[in-house]
Amino acid sequence: MTSQRDPDTVNLRLILVSGKTQDFTFSPNDSATDISRHVFENWPAGWEEESVSSPSILRLIFQGRFLHGNVTLGALKLPPGRTTVMHLVARETLPEPNSHGQRNREKTTESSCCLLL
Repeated sequence: MTSQRDPDTVNLRLILVSGKTQDFTFSPNDSATDISRHVFENWPAGWEEESVSSPSILRLIFQGRFLHGNVTLGALKLPPGRTTVMHLVARETLPEPNSHGQRNREKTTESSCCLLL
């Protein structure tokens, strides 16, 4: 979690559900858990109404998917020195990684079934 903008850092613009945004700068080695902890400890002044009680309930969403705690920014292959947008939400638990895909398969199975007489 660095404070200067250089080519070896990842700039994140975090968006809350309310639409409020804030830019942060991190190392490619920082994980989703590191980012949540840093944001919690440095909660922006304009975000008072959205404050949370613990960093453990802050979740990052990138390209429509929740990031699990151990995923690093480097693993996401984010472009260093450029700003990447992610959503930040308060949520107690994450969905299981394959639960959405399983639900889609179940729906497909149900909808493709027919009875011939």
